[in-house]
Amino acid sequence: MSSISDKIKEKPWLGWVLFLGTMGIVFVLGLFASEVTERRAEATVAYAPNREIDQFDPRNSVWGKAYPREYESWKATEDTTFKSKHMSSAREDMLEKNPNLVILWAGYGFSKEYNTPRGHYYAITDLQEIQRTGAPTGPNDGPMPSTCWTCKSPDVPRLMNEKGVAEFYKGKWASKGSEVVNPIGCGDCHDSKTMDLRISRPALIEGMKAMGKDINKATNQEMRSLVCAQCHVEYYFDGSDKSKGKYLTFPWKEGQTVEDMERYYDNLEFKDWTHKISRAPMLKAQHPGYEIYKMGIHGQRGVSCADCHMPYTSEGGVKFTDHQINSPLAKIDKSCQVCHREDAEELKSNVYANQDRVDDLKMRVEPLIVKAHYEAGKAWELGATEAEMKPILKLIRHAQWRWDYAVASHGASAHAPVEMTRVLGSSLDKAQEARMLLARLLATKGFIGEVEIPDISTKEKAQRAIGLDPDKMRETKDRFLKTLVPEWIKKAEERHSKLQPRVEGGDQIPHFEHDTEKI
Repeated sequence: MSSISDKIKEKPWLGWVLFLGTMGIVFVLGLFASEVTERRAEATVAYAPNREIDQFDPRNSVWGKAYPREYESWKATEDTTFKSKHMSSAREDMLEKNPNLVILWAGYGFSKEYNTPRGHYYAITDLQEIQRTGAPTGPNDGPMPSTCWTCKSPDVPRLMNEKGVAEFYKGKWASKGSEVVNPIGCGDCHDSKTMDLRISRPALIEGMKAMGKDINKATNQEMRSLVCAQCHVEYYFDGSDKSKGKYLTFPWKEGQTVEDMERYYDNLEFKDWTHKISRAPMLKAQHPGYEIYKMGIHGQRGVSCADCHMPYTSEGGVKFTDHQINSPLAKIDKSCQVCHREDAEELKSNVYANQDRVDDLKMRVEPLIVKAHYEAGKAWELGATEAEMKPILKLIRHAQWRWDYAVASHGASAHAPVEMTRVLGSSLDKAQEARMLLARLLATKGFIGEVEIPDISTKEKAQRAIGLDPDKMRETKDRFLKTLVPEWIKKAEERHSKLQPRVEGGDQIPHFEHDTEKI
């Protein structure tokens, strides 16, 4: 067998072919390597901050100078145009849509106003405008504690650093109105030097510790959910230690299921409020998004919150995380279809089908609990004793807690539809058991038949039925928004004007013309 060199001797032109071919391959590989190096350099420049950022600088616009792509996508949360079959990023009045909610929360702030959630951009404005925060006239007035600000702004870790955690929780909500003005943003989740994800709220660290877990050992993928779990969780205000104010606490010591947290609250004999009609010691589920997500298939398989709600996108050849946090269905090609190869419409129909099943069960549970409250109220009216009512009120408490747990987290039917069906099923059972016991008790008091329920067909009628005055609430809220809120913003702008670095065009304090007609 002749060698290549022998062939080249026989055919000299063959050597030139090999030489030129090799040079061509080397040239192409060189271009490819240059392109890769250039792209890597672009990415390095894109993610390298071009200025020093103070970790506790709450101004998202300052962080945005160093990370413009992420900042511009964050600003897009101002957009409220996205709508799907079961959700909208625009604010909708849920009490008007479903007046039963007014009765279920009678005696609690949620009976005054409850809306669909909007983007992080509106965190401060929505809290100022909602009736639940009342209409304070000064720093020591109003129904809500300072703790209510905890999840709304990067001003919170700043204040916690300056004052101390317990000190931050003390006082009224209005006492920090001029201090908490920047909506949820960069400093809530990121380290200013490395942009690594960080936990800025101590309640999550304490909640994990209560379960025997060290949050410092969390992987980067776990952190892509844990930064969300700082706020999208069930919580309560522990007021047992007066020196710590209304201390924000996660009820995770027994675990994170609906039964675990229910047991935790029962052991403490904790209640959020006493129901105005039934006198039941009630629990208000907040928004247990993280706990429910962990119960679903995505959470169990290690898919993070950010994978679906903050999908990767690219611009100018640079890949980055989209900070326009929204429903995955809004950008289904970048979220769901990264893993699921089904047609977009098929994926949507699957989500909607799960939502419909959960919604159907939810709508069956709600009127039963409403009736149970009124029947309990009738039993008290007819002379029922504490001993007679105690087991019934516990069933009402548990039925509504489970219903609320399933509906307070707006994405529950998508995150864990099987678990939500189970939870609502147990709520239905407990509501029916409570009503059965009430029927027997009422019979012993000489009452047979249906307990009369007033006209609660609209939000206003339901609110008046539980003693609220919608006209007065609108009047006092309007005055608060036109007087105290502008003072808060003026003080905040004066404080910002003294901060360095200065930001051209202002410091992005959202200041909207409040639409008081809709409040």
